[in-house]
Amino acid sequence: MKDTLNHLSLGSEAKIQTLGCTGSLRRRLLDLGFVPNTKIKPLFKSASGDPTAYEVRSSVIALREIDSKNIRIIL
Repeated sequence: MKDTLNHLSLGSEAKIQTLGCTGSLRRRLLDLGFVPNTKIKPLFKSASGDPTAYEVRSSVIALREIDSKNIRIIL
């Protein structure tokens, strides 16, 4: 799907729509501010291309691609 966080271009901005993960990962992302209608922006990728650093609520958080695939966004 193209409407997941892992497809968002560096420097672009979107809003989080839903989290498609469960359990402790879901709880952790919610605790970090990954809640619906929150703005998110990919800032940069690591040298190997994974993980990617995202700005969420004035914080910078790195996510692996496998985790960012489970976050649906609205452009």
